[in-house]
Amino acid sequence: MLPAMTDDPFAQFKLTFFEECTELLTDMEQNLGLVESGSFDNETLHAIFRAVHSIKAGADAFSFKRMVAFTHRFEFLLDLLREEKLAVDEPLVDTLFKSFDVLSDLVSFAQNGEEPDAEYGQDALAAIEGYLSGDVGSQPTADDANDSASPATPAPAPEPSAEPQKAETKEEGINHFRIEFTPKEAMYRHANEPLLIIRELMELGEITTTIDTERLPELAKLEPEDAYFSWVFELKTRYERDDIDEVFEFVIDDCDLTIVTLGSDNQVVSVDVSPGHVADDDDDFGFFVDDEALKSGVVDANPKPVEAPVTQEVEAPKPAAAKPAAPSAPATAPAGPAAKAMPKSASIRVDVDRVDRLVNMVGELVITQSMLAQEVNTSAMDQSSNVTNGMEELSMHIRELQENVMSIRMQPVKSVFARMPRIVRDVSKKVGKKVKLITEGETTEVDKTVIEELADPLTHMIRNSLDHGLETPEDRLAAGKGEEGTIRLSAEHRGGRIVIEITDDGRGINREKVLSLAKEKGIVADDASLSDEEIDNLIFAPGFSTADEVTDLSGRGVGMDVVRRNIQALGGRVSVTSTPGVGARFQLTLPLTLAVLDGMIVGASGEKYVIPINNIIETVRPPSSDVETMIDGNKVIRIRGEYIRVVSVARMFGDLKASNDPSKGLVVLVEADGGKVIGLHVDMLAGQQQVVIKSLETNYRAVEGIASATILGDGSVCLILDIDALARMEAPKSKKKELMADSFVPKQIEQTDMSSAEHLEAVTA
Repeated sequence: MLPAMTDDPFAQFKLTFFEECTELLTDMEQNLGLVESGSFDNETLHAIFRAVHSIKAGADAFSFKRMVAFTHRFEFLLDLLREEKLAVDEPLVDTLFKSFDVLSDLVSFAQNGEEPDAEYGQDALAAIEGYLSGDVGSQPTADDANDSASPATPAPAPEPSAEPQKAETKEEGINHFRIEFTPKEAMYRHANEPLLIIRELMELGEITTTIDTERLPELAKLEPEDAYFSWVFELKTRYERDDIDEVFEFVIDDCDLTIVTLGSDNQVVSVDVSPGHVADDDDDFGFFVDDEALKSGVVDANPKPVEAPVTQEVEAPKPAAAKPAAPSAPATAPAGPAAKAMPKSASIRVDVDRVDRLVNMVGELVITQSMLAQEVNTSAMDQSSNVTNGMEELSMHIRELQENVMSIRMQPVKSVFARMPRIVRDVSKKVGKKVKLITEGETTEVDKTVIEELADPLTHMIRNSLDHGLETPEDRLAAGKGEEGTIRLSAEHRGGRIVIEITDDGRGINREKVLSLAKEKGIVADDASLSDEEIDNLIFAPGFSTADEVTDLSGRGVGMDVVRRNIQALGGRVSVTSTPGVGARFQLTLPLTLAVLDGMIVGASGEKYVIPINNIIETVRPPSSDVETMIDGNKVIRIRGEYIRVVSVARMFGDLKASNDPSKGLVVLVEADGGKVIGLHVDMLAGQQQVVIKSLETNYRAVEGIASATILGDGSVCLILDIDALARMEAPKSKKKELMADSFVPKQIEQTDMSSAEHLEAVTA
């Protein structure tokens, strides 16, 4: 619930409005990016206009006056752009983006129940007014200019002289329309508001309104959410018919609408009836034309209803031998929003909490099915019995149900990728670099929870590539490259996970500088000898930065550290590879969902644990000759000429009596963050299984080395191992131990946070 809406009876409707605003702003930002790149068409401009118009309509319904005033002027600017009265150049694009930012902030202010300062947004409004008044940009004729209102005092409903003039079709430039508007009963239930429509019509010109209340029932029979009133409007305006259509475009399926174009002496020039309008005996406001009127070409402005509706345009006779169409002959429907049946929505809006509850219920169903299946398997029941066959069929159905329910939470990463062009645009201007962003795989789907947490890491990494990776145009030319750098952002499904890559063609990582700074800051020992991969991964260390000075973009050493921590919190990994002078590639590997997990169940000292399948490389039973013991008691094994540190799962979690000899058990080789490989010493493998993830922190407390928990088929709780945490926990800490281990153990094994003894002392305290 929004903080400012606790006691608001319209809170539910406002919540829907703000959700729609988020979607509209996302699409609008993407379309503005197309305008900037020059790869846009008229539909792109129409989509931007519709987004602003929709936000304005909702804002007016809830009396968000600052938002209404600003969008009103913003619409006029977009109108000039749609009518090709303005050239798309860099200043205009800057104004559009600046106006977009103001509109986004006004939506946020309204959502949080806050009121912006009186001066907020005035610079963007002044830029808009400059175009509307003709002081900025190019307009074909003086008639296209206007005398705009002062930018400091935007008016939601300016006088006609303050608006861009439309094309004049008559001597006086005035069009006369009769609009008959009858809402259907369900119109209010679809969050439409006739009063808002009337306000918009009033902004178009001089209007006379007649209301019909005959359908209003007795008080006892009145339904609060049904519509009963009808209206007839006489509108004199300099606007065209298309502008009236835009007012009604969002309610066309929820009303009966007739728009009559009147000529001199109130003679009808043309009639247009909305789709689905059907005459009946009680339809006092339906405008229908009889045969004689059609033949004469002149229709009375106040006719009587007849039985059959006319759904085609009727025009006054033209000179020459133009033969009017017979009334029964079908005519081509006129173009325009009012003449087109709007497509029905193929989706519904569902609260995320409801989906989460559904996912949890399906998870419980999976656990119950596993329990029943285990009971059937352990019983002496004939494997060909109906019960056994039924359990197998039930298992398939539940698995399919689970997959379909999980797919409801899946959304394309497009919503996150769409924000990146704007970031590239703003940052590249600050650092004075020319950059082209290429996105691929925007339709790749991932769990909504994962998507929500992706924005910050991707933002940090894009900014890092721009600020540190790409060279200035001068440096690129000197290196034999083009002035414009390229950043490629891609997403794809790979091995049951989503892989997101950010690649640039910049200078790559300066390893000498990184290692020198790391030693200077005490991140690594002065005499440490690291591989190229380990040096590259130092950029993720807390407090590390290669920036020469602190700016609003970099220099504080928190960005990449935040990236790693956020990705690890999602159960993912981040790695970097770099080629000096060629560029760098960052790779994020994330689970598709945070609700289910494919895992290998292992046993250690009588307890069962789950190892995520995606971390597993292989399983080995090492001979005693390949096992070595370090000075601190930790074990390593030799695999194909390389030494791998071994973590005893049982001893790690408190069983000091468990065997510490890997040759007497199994070692599961797993890949941790940064590509580091460790071995998990276990007693046995129980098999692979898809498990439902349960938060251990929510139901108990956070435990180091444990990511979460699940419930097995026998009802027991099984812990899911956190591979990255185990890799950090098992490394020696003191410099003395590090030097001792250096004699025969690869450097990647020496990186340390806590020794085994220190950890065991902590968990047993």
